[in-house]
Amino acid sequence: MQRIPPVFARTAGLLLSLLASLASAAPLPDVEWPVYGGDAGGSKYSPLDDVNRGNVSTLRLAWSWETGEVPKPEFVTSPGMFEATPLVVGGVMYLSTPYNRVVALDAATGREIWSRDPGAYRAGQPPNGTGFVHRGVALWRDGTNGKLRVFMNSRDRLLQFDAATGEPVDGFGQKGAVNLLDGLQWAVNPRHYTNTSPPVVWKDLVILGNGVADRLVYPRDPPGDVRAFDARTGKLVWSFHTVPREGEPGVETWGKGSHTRTGHANVWAPMTVDEARGLLYLPVGTPSNDFYGGNRPGANLYADSLVCLDAATGKRVWHQQLLHHGLWDYDPPAPPLLVTLKHDGRAVDAAVQLTKQGFVFVFDRVTGEPLFPVEERAVPPSDVPGESAWPTQPFSTGLPPLVPQGVTIDDATDLTPALNAEARAVLAKARLGPLFTPPSLQGTVQRPGLIGGATWGGGAFDPETGLLYAKVNNSPEIIYPDITDAAGNVPDIGPNDAPAISLYLKHRIPVLKPPYAFLDALDLHAGRMRWQLPFGDDARVRAHRSLAGATLPAKLGAVGSAGVLVTKGGFVFGGGGDTAVHAVDSDTGADLWTWPTGELMTTGTPMSYRVGGRQYLVIAVGGPGPGAKLLAFSL
Repeated sequence: MQRIPPVFARTAGLLLSLLASLASAAPLPDVEWPVYGGDAGGSKYSPLDDVNRGNVSTLRLAWSWETGEVPKPEFVTSPGMFEATPLVVGGVMYLSTPYNRVVALDAATGREIWSRDPGAYRAGQPPNGTGFVHRGVALWRDGTNGKLRVFMNSRDRLLQFDAATGEPVDGFGQKGAVNLLDGLQWAVNPRHYTNTSPPVVWKDLVILGNGVADRLVYPRDPPGDVRAFDARTGKLVWSFHTVPREGEPGVETWGKGSHTRTGHANVWAPMTVDEARGLLYLPVGTPSNDFYGGNRPGANLYADSLVCLDAATGKRVWHQQLLHHGLWDYDPPAPPLLVTLKHDGRAVDAAVQLTKQGFVFVFDRVTGEPLFPVEERAVPPSDVPGESAWPTQPFSTGLPPLVPQGVTIDDATDLTPALNAEARAVLAKARLGPLFTPPSLQGTVQRPGLIGGATWGGGAFDPETGLLYAKVNNSPEIIYPDITDAAGNVPDIGPNDAPAISLYLKHRIPVLKPPYAFLDALDLHAGRMRWQLPFGDDARVRAHRSLAGATLPAKLGAVGSAGVLVTKGGFVFGGGGDTAVHAVDSDTGADLWTWPTGELMTTGTPMSYRVGGRQYLVIAVGGPGPGAKLLAFSL
C-alpha cells in the first residue's frame, strides 16, 4: 500500500478541519429594515459591514423588480417618480409604488408574492406638483394574535392589509379602510388631499399627516391636522391642530381671524418617534399660501415648525418655529433625526431638523432647548401690497449651512464667457438678495430653491462617528407672490412651483455656477463640516452644444430629492438624482464604486438588510412613467 507523504496528510487534515468548522458555523442572522428610516428615529444607518469599503467595489446587481406602471388615459393619470424605500421583515419586502399599490416581494430574489391596488388613480391626477408618488408603507404586529399588518395612506384613505396575504383587514375601519376626510374642520375636496410619506406606528397607534396641492390657493384649503388612529379598529384616538383653533395656544399668532380659514400647515414629510419616551416629532409645513401671507398676518404657529407631541395623547410637549410667517415654501421637508450626540462633554439625546434653507437645527430631544446657537436676525422687508413679512428669522449659527444661501450677480454661471454674460442679463431682470429676500412682483431669485437645500431624503447619521451625511441641492428658484382676490382666485403672476425652469438660460443651462448639488459630511460632535463635495453629475448639461470645448468640473452635481444611506461598512450609498448609484468613503468622500443605471434616474432613498446570510443594498430608480424598478445589489 502506498503511503501518503506527511505534508499531504497534514494538509488534508487541515482542510477537513476547516470544512468541518465551516459546516458547523451558524449562518449569519437576518437583519431587518422594519421602518422607513431603518429605526424609529430615522437614522438611515445600517449596522451591517458584510459589504465594506474594502469590497464594495465588487458589488453586483443581485436582482431587480419593475413596477410595470404606465399612464392610464381613461383616468387622465400617469405615475410619477418611483421614490419608495422598502421595508424588510421576516424575509419579505414591503413597498409602495407611484400609483399607491402595495407590494410584497421575496427579499432574497425579488419574486413578487402579492400586490394590492387601491385604485388611487380613479380620482384622477393629484394636483400637488409631484403627481403620483409614494415613499413607503408602515408595519405593525398585532399583540393579540401576532399577525403582521401593513398600513398604506393612499390619498384620502388609510388602508390596512394582512402582510401574509395582502387582503384588507375587515376589522379595521370599513372593510380595511378609514376615510381621512371625516372629522376635519371643514369639508375637503378629496382630489385636493393626498399622502406621499408613510405613517408612523407607535405601540397600537398609527399616526399620519397629509399632503396638499400647494399650487391651489383658496379659503379653507385642506387643513394639516395630524391624527392618530387605533391600529386595530381604525377609530380616531387624537388629533393635533397645526393651525390652532379658538382657545388653543398659538391662535393669537394668526391675525384677522385667519385661523378660521387658513389651510395647509401640513406634515407631508415623514415623522419620527422616540419609542421609549413616547415622543413624536413633526416637521410642520407652510400655511396656505406659500408665497403670500397678507391674508394671514402674524407668525403663524405651528406652521414651519418642529413640534414634539406626546404620542399617546397628541398633546404638545414643545415646539420650535424654524420660520416665521412663511413666504418661501421653506417648509421642513425631512424627517427629524433622533440621535445621541457628545455635547459639552456629555451624551445628549437630540432631535436634528434639516431645512430647505440649508440650516441644521439641533435641539434637546426632551426639552426642546437648542444645543447649538440659534439667532433671530433681521431680514429684508416686503414691498408687496398688503404683505407684512416677519422682520426677523431664526438662523442656526452654531453649525455651518449645508449649501450656499442667497444670490448675487456674481453667482452667474461662468462655464463660458458667453453664458456668463447671458446669465447676468437674466439675473439683472429679477430681484437678488440674501436668504429670506421675500417674493416680489419683479420676481425674486431665491437660493436654495423650493426643493432645497435639504429635501425629503433628509440626512443619514453614523452613531459611531457622529457624522451626519446629507445630499443637498444648490439650485435657485424665482418666486412671485400668489396674491388671492376676494373670491380666492390667484392671478397668474409668475411661474411658482415650476422648479428652476424660469431660471434656466434659453440653452437650458442652469443660470448659477455649478456644482448643482453636494454631499455633505457634518460632524455633529465637533460642530464643523468634515467635508463637502459635488455629488452626481448632469449629463444633459455636460453634453450641451453650448459647452463644446469648454473645460468643465469633474462633477457638476445632480439635483434630486432622495437621501443616502450610511453603513457600518464605512461607506455612504445612494444616488444624486443622476443616472448612477454611488458608494463613497464615509471618512473622506472618495469614490469607491459607481453603477450606471442607463436612462433611469436614481429617485429613492436606499436601505439595506441581510437575509439568507447575504447583505443587500436596495434603491428605487426611474419615473415618471414606464421602466421604474427596484435594484438590489450584493457581493
